[in-house]
Amino acid sequence: MSVKSLDKIYNPKDFEHDGYRKAAHLFGPTGTGENYFSLLMPPPNVTGSLHLGHALTYTIQDILVRFHRIAGFDTIWQPGTDHAGIATQMVVARDLESAGIDPKSLSQDEFIDKIWEWKDKSGNNILDQQKALGCSAAWDYSRFTMDNGFCESVIEAFVTLYKSGLIFRDKRLVNWDTKLKTAISDLEIQNKEEKGTLWYIKYRIVDSSDFVTIATTRPETMFGDTAIAVHPDDERYKSLIGKMAIIPYSDRSIPIIADDYIDMEKGTGCLKVTPAHDPNDFAIGKRHDLEMISVIDMDGHLVSAYVPDLLRGLYLKKARKILVEKLTEDGTLTKEEEITHSVPYGDRSGTVVEPLLTEQWFVDAKAMAEEAIRVVEDNEIRFFPDKWKNTYFDWMRHIEPWCISRQIIWGHRIPAWYGPNGEIIVEKTEEEAFLVAEKLGIQIKQLRRETDVLDTWFSSGLWPFATFGWPKENSELLKRYYPTTTLVSGFDIIFFWIARMIMMSLFFMKKIPFKDIYIHALVRDEKGQKMSKSKGNVINPMDLIDEFGADALRFTLAFLSVPGRDIKFGRDHVKISRNFITKIWNAGRFLQSKGVLFTGSVSNINSKLNHWILVKLKNFKIEINKNIAEYRFDYATRNIQYFLREMFCDFFIEAMKFQDDDETKTVAGFVFAEFLRSANPFIPFVTEQLAETLGIIEDGSLVMARAKQIEPMNLSDDFEKEVDDFVELVHEIRSEKQLLGENNEKYNALMQKIQSWPGELRNLAQIVR
Repeated sequence: MSVKSLDKIYNPKDFEHDGYRKAAHLFGPTGTGENYFSLLMPPPNVTGSLHLGHALTYTIQDILVRFHRIAGFDTIWQPGTDHAGIATQMVVARDLESAGIDPKSLSQDEFIDKIWEWKDKSGNNILDQQKALGCSAAWDYSRFTMDNGFCESVIEAFVTLYKSGLIFRDKRLVNWDTKLKTAISDLEIQNKEEKGTLWYIKYRIVDSSDFVTIATTRPETMFGDTAIAVHPDDERYKSLIGKMAIIPYSDRSIPIIADDYIDMEKGTGCLKVTPAHDPNDFAIGKRHDLEMISVIDMDGHLVSAYVPDLLRGLYLKKARKILVEKLTEDGTLTKEEEITHSVPYGDRSGTVVEPLLTEQWFVDAKAMAEEAIRVVEDNEIRFFPDKWKNTYFDWMRHIEPWCISRQIIWGHRIPAWYGPNGEIIVEKTEEEAFLVAEKLGIQIKQLRRETDVLDTWFSSGLWPFATFGWPKENSELLKRYYPTTTLVSGFDIIFFWIARMIMMSLFFMKKIPFKDIYIHALVRDEKGQKMSKSKGNVINPMDLIDEFGADALRFTLAFLSVPGRDIKFGRDHVKISRNFITKIWNAGRFLQSKGVLFTGSVSNINSKLNHWILVKLKNFKIEINKNIAEYRFDYATRNIQYFLREMFCDFFIEAMKFQDDDETKTVAGFVFAEFLRSANPFIPFVTEQLAETLGIIEDGSLVMARAKQIEPMNLSDDFEKEVDDFVELVHEIRSEKQLLGENNEKYNALMQKIQSWPGELRNLAQIVR
């Protein structure tokens, strides 16, 4: 066994990269043993780079994986990346433009080829960053949501759901990005608080000189109004229910209806209902069977025959300005009120998102949600912290059809073909679709292939089982590692990803996808503000790794991970962790300088001091195991700090200066080696380096090392308390000395007490000098 001298200075740059490379071949599953631990890595966007939120979730996952690997479990941490449809398409388009190529000049196939070229060249950046953080994932099993096998899984899932009646095509309201010309998900929207105006507009009652006044922030959509709604209990308007009102600058009249949704205290208590351009109005329209009139096109222009010639074809802002001027001139606009309201913007395009009525593909999420709700209600799947299940239930019990089609190029193309008379054929392959068409009497040349691609959340919803080879029946990975054990994620994708994985898994696998869901906190700056480029408070984790080392960043993130509380993160926290890790390094140097060996047995121990530290080690390991089982990574790091600093360094190592017999050295080596094993999941680089340099394990890696058992010890009931009392007295003397010096009555009394301590511990009284 090779033993080398530890460097005097702890410098993680000297060993972190090489240490990871040497251990990486041990990160895969063994496929043997009774117990397995299976974990999914939430697939980052292939365009992504590591941010602190990533660093937090990967650190927690790696702690769990390394802990179970050392405990003897057959572990697999399934990695991979997401093709990130819109994000990737935009990145590649910008790259092409910077190279003088107009993306619009390329055919669809040519553009897709360019995306694959970009992916092969630049798409692994975040994987390299994950490795720099120390992620011990099973890299040989890595998947990409657009690889051939995964594409087969997606097509299989879509066709099966369609033929089961759970996917359908319909004209419904979606979030429409007028710049990207596609539907987008709620997660791709940024709601910004902005100053705006509430305009009060009169609608004349038919066959009357009376008016009803509505308040709106979007007067230009009035030409798509199909009703005015009031609350059925509102005495001001009860007499108007059932009557008709005329839309200004229009010959069209619309009914005044009653609906419980209306807030009598908001605005005038009258709501103009525009079902084709507002999600709440759409719901009212469905309840009252109202006509859906679209007056905004996909480019954000005001259109439709119902729109006056003066406004038709104009962009919405310009149309609004002209309309307000006209309404003001003729007295139809009675009041303007300055307000602050939330406006939705596309996070990629930066343009206002319009609710538009368009033909799209949808999943009947409500039908799939029933079983997904039950498994959480029955605690088959548990949330940690428990409060997050309420968020899950709230979303799932009010779930709407899920729009899964996108009008972009990069993604899984929907396997659907259209016939000349509106026929829809959905099959796995073109050949199968052609056979169906022939049976229907449709000529192949009459078929038109769907150009839409699937929402990326559709493919990532299959992640728990598609990554393991589904739908192949002979997949050994699927048989061995599904269902997975734990999922670690942020709260913002409970609905977008977690809920959909549960629904998809229950439908296709008839089993839950994971047993526990640990929801980690949001990383904010040290003032508690959300990090953003505009605020200039973003901290790059790679900069922290470069300055302090990956272990210091990992330990900090785990230390600050208090359940249910956002993390206030600052560079000083990482510096403190680096200083603590330096203390571990220096402890190893001290033990090495004393000639300590790290492979001895700890049976037949005679010294009380040595018995005491072994009992503390045993209790420490029990606590660490308990902390990790309960997802209390904050408690675990505090226990690591307390044991190493307070018990091992500040007392036991200090005591070794006065008691350095062979037994004490053997115990010191054993305790330090076992401490490194317990701390390894949190700070793998330094513990691996110490283990290799000090010769703690023969293969030079803690990845597959098993913890040693501490032999039962015959100790008196009063034993641990006696040493604890002695340690407490030592701390009290040190504190008094630091506070008031040696020349005071209390200090002298304490010194007299320790010098007269009975038994072998009295020999350690010099520790306070």
